[in-house]
Amino acid sequence: MTQTLKTTERLGVVDALRGFALLAIVLLHNLEHYNLFLPLEFTVPGWLQTIDKYMWDTMFFLFAGKAYATFSLLFGFSFYIQLHNAEKRGTDFRGRFAWRLCLLFLFAQLHALFYNGDILLLYAVVGSALIPVCKLNDKTVFWIAVILLLQPYEWGRAIYAMIDPNYVPVTGHFIPYAERAQVVTANGSFLEVLRSNITDGQLYSNIWQVENGRLFQTAALFMFGMLLGRRKYFIKSEESICFWKKMLKYAVIAFIPLYCLKTFVSDLITNPSVLVPYKIVVPSYVNFAFMVILVSIFTLLWFKKNSGYGWQSLLIPYGRMSLTNYISQSIMGVCIYYGFGLSMYRYAGATGSFLIALCIFTIQLIFSRWWLARHKQGPLEFLWRKGTWIGTGR
Repeated sequence: MTQTLKTTERLGVVDALRGFALLAIVLLHNLEHYNLFLPLEFTVPGWLQTIDKYMWDTMFFLFAGKAYATFSLLFGFSFYIQLHNAEKRGTDFRGRFAWRLCLLFLFAQLHALFYNGDILLLYAVVGSALIPVCKLNDKTVFWIAVILLLQPYEWGRAIYAMIDPNYVPVTGHFIPYAERAQVVTANGSFLEVLRSNITDGQLYSNIWQVENGRLFQTAALFMFGMLLGRRKYFIKSEESICFWKKMLKYAVIAFIPLYCLKTFVSDLITNPSVLVPYKIVVPSYVNFAFMVILVSIFTLLWFKKNSGYGWQSLLIPYGRMSLTNYISQSIMGVCIYYGFGLSMYRYAGATGSFLIALCIFTIQLIFSRWWLARHKQGPLEFLWRKGTWIGTGR
């Protein structure tokens, strides 16, 4: 990393890990029918109900909250690479990054037209937190990220609820928007869905994310990703291997009691005003710990071979076109599940949705390999990069 890491010298493990996270996101979004939570319109055989239940539980245990967290971690890492390369050229990237976030906001609006579960708007807003901290030393950034990860606002609400018995935390502001959005996505025309998603859908998605602690968690993950870049932990070395082994051990040790706190202790809390922030804080810790387990295992497996295992290398083109694939899988998915399209929300259980997700992934992977054999970047990645450096001649 003492040399400028150019786009042609990408870290394969990062692209593969980003592709793995995006694959997990595609699987989850399909199981959720892209936020269209309605029962199937026919009786499912008992054996298929059992398979569906195991499929749903397994996918959500492995990836819910973890795939998004991995994606966020790598967003911070990518910011560091761009900042680092600009410093090597003797320029300050912070202003360009602020403009880059404005462009990401526009991509978020494009995505939100089709899918009311967009995270790009959150990234465009929270990404600005990297600008004031990127010049601070590692230790300072680390402790800021830790404080954010601990969810200080929710802890404040919990403590205040214990002090004041009359305090009732306000939550569920997203529900009216979610209910209106669901009616339209199930029964509305294509244009009605677009109109609903850009209004009710965005309010539903972003209010839900704020109320569930993702504002603080996302900022923390961005900063941790930046630190991983600074410390070169995605570049194979004895130090990085030792680091990921330690992270794996500590994350496993932390995950077990945290999972018990999430599963068993909440039933013992009698104060509902304390329970609300508790159910936000503890699951966020659990998801973070399990995300570290997944990322550590993935990275250590990659380091075991010079260019990763075959199944990891397969994900590289998918990860390199993450923005294109993230938005296009939503467009494909809503056409499959929503009422204006094939209305598969009525017929596809968890197992069927899982198979549909694999088909979407396969189509996108084939296209990504074909496109990158002819171009250096995905189509939306190209537009984002061109827009970032507009006016500079780059």
